[in-house]
Amino acid sequence: MALDPGLDPDGPDVLGPRPKAERSIATLLSDLASETMLLLRQELALLKAELHEKFSRVGQGATALGAGALIAYSGWLVLLAAAVLGLATVLPAWLAALIVAIIVLAISGALLLIGKSRFDSESLKPERTLRSLREDEAWLRERLR
Repeated sequence: MALDPGLDPDGPDVLGPRPKAERSIATLLSDLASETMLLLRQELALLKAELHEKFSRVGQGATALGAGALIAYSGWLVLLAAAVLGLATVLPAWLAALIVAIIVLAISGALLLIGKSRFDSESLKPERTLRSLREDEAWLRERLR
């Protein structure tokens, strides 16, 4: 590294480290510790900035998802009203509303039962992991004999 002749080699403007011959082990260890801490601080700052950016994007996505769900729900209600009004042209209005309500409740009941079965404790049990752990236990017991 060539130095500018106008710079003091021992001054604060020189960025390069001192030659190894001039540095003691204590100085080297101290430098290592301080550079390690600096690196950790920089990595944590980068992690914090990146997580802030990611969570901001997730928040925007959740807001858009919520707005979309609200609009879809509104559309669903309008479709149900249209079904009631269309059926009311051939049946009394109360009967048309009752028929549409029964159909919607039947569909929602079926979906709720399907969803509930997906959350059953047996379906959430990690079967492969438990089987693997049992095999590991048997193998270990066999080796210890």
